[in-house]
Amino acid sequence: MRVFWDKGYAATSTDELLDAMNIGRQSLYNTFGDKRRIYLEALERYQSMTISRHIDNLDGPASPLAGLEALLLGLVPKKDSDDPQGCMGVHAICEFGDEDPELAAVHGRTAPALGRHLLARIREGQDAGELDMQMDAQEAMAFVQMTMQGMQVANRAGVKSKELRAMAKFVIDRLRAR
Repeated sequence: MRVFWDKGYAATSTDELLDAMNIGRQSLYNTFGDKRRIYLEALERYQSMTISRHIDNLDGPASPLAGLEALLLGLVPKKDSDDPQGCMGVHAICEFGDEDPELAAVHGRTAPALGRHLLARIREGQDAGELDMQMDAQEAMAFVQMTMQGMQVANRAGVKSKELRAMAKFVIDRLRAR
């Protein structure tokens, strides 16, 4: 998973996968079939792990606004010396677009859960008076998801943690009730 996350699908060689997994070529083919199958399994595992972490960040705080802030700040590396990674799922979309039905299926199995939690927290925040009641909750959910993707691409591009935190703060300030 880490090799694909670091390099993407096309730039990852079979030899790099063999080294990372510490297995022989025949074991790779016997177990997975091919590089693409390994990639799809790695992406599915990554998506499941990160969606779960995102939901924990979002649902952890009692305050919906604090949950949204924890979600966005959870995308920011702890320090700038950390390798810029971004999101393997976002990288897959950037590398393949929306033309690959198998990748779309992986996304379709994992992403909706985060969307449901986001929408629920936004509505909860509006009901509690923390979030702007004039916003359409569905549009706000889409805005937060696009912000997450943008932050992860920016992270991959080497944008500093301080700037990523500022992006998160900007979004939270715009969602806040006036």
